[in-house]
Amino acid sequence: MHLVWVRRNRIMTRQIRLGSVFNTLLKEYTIVIGIMVLVLITSIVEPRFMTSGNMINIMRQFGPLILVALGMTFVILAGFIDLSVTGQLFLVAVIVMKLIDPIGQIPAMLVGVAFGGLFGYFNSKVIIFSGALTQAEALFITYGLSTAYIGIGQMISNGKTMNMSIDLTSSYSMFQYVGLGFIGPFSISFVIFLVAIVILYFFQSKTYMGRSVMLTGGNKTAARIAGIPIYRSITIVYMICGIMTAIGAIVFMSRATTVTSAMSIGLETDVILAVVLGGTYLGGGRGSVLRTIIGALIVILISNCMNLLGITIFWQDITRGAILIIAIWLDAQKNN
Repeated sequence: MHLVWVRRNRIMTRQIRLGSVFNTLLKEYTIVIGIMVLVLITSIVEPRFMTSGNMINIMRQFGPLILVALGMTFVILAGFIDLSVTGQLFLVAVIVMKLIDPIGQIPAMLVGVAFGGLFGYFNSKVIIFSGALTQAEALFITYGLSTAYIGIGQMISNGKTMNMSIDLTSSYSMFQYVGLGFIGPFSISFVIFLVAIVILYFFQSKTYMGRSVMLTGGNKTAARIAGIPIYRSITIVYMICGIMTAIGAIVFMSRATTVTSAMSIGLETDVILAVVLGGTYLGGGRGSVLRTIIGALIVILISNCMNLLGITIFWQDITRGAILIIAIWLDAQKNN
């Protein structure tokens, strides 16, 4: 009788463990499984999905989003958030467009990247000066800064769409090469991404400051007691985000050849969605730039599938918003 009871107890224990593992996997990969189903349905219904032309299109779309998302990853790892990426991207694009003719293409790009770092530095100082050491406070501050950046960009451009010549013999041809060119089978934007991910991964995993960012996001009080310069960490992550946003702006505008305030609408949603789907904890302290790559790819695949299936932009916005809410809810459930 005792042996029967022991066997039953072992079976029940195994069932409980299997159930626990299943629930954990379901929480971890619910959205990923859903995306895989969407991709499968799209590839069956729409044969164009698996064509080389569509894969190239996905690669081109991947560049600007992942560049900004990599920068946002560091801000979230530090326990903050940056909604000003929308305004920063537009303003940098306006500045670069204005400077191409007077100073040339490459200098204009370099100035744009420098301005991105400057905007990030300014964001961090506003947050530090205001005493905002929580993500909620940073959210509202950077939202206000984004509105200001868009306003400045509108003033510089006089509220008009700025167009770039597409004549390949013009002075813009080299500039457009950044957005439309290829090195072998890889787009230039993809090569830029590869260089960025190597540098940022090394910074996160191999440097003292990279580890300090993780500790700052995990527990600011403990980090301060341990002697970690949290204000310097805040400044660095916002500057990284600003620089990556500026590079993303250059890649985006060189592909689109136009600059308008509408070019970055919804960017912050896609960027945060990419970071969260990549597994970075919104509360800070846990995550990886490598995993953000997966998150960004998922976001691009969602958009591409919905476009091929003929889903209207309105339903696409609703879908992305719903996925972001579900992802944040699952993130909270997992970490609680």
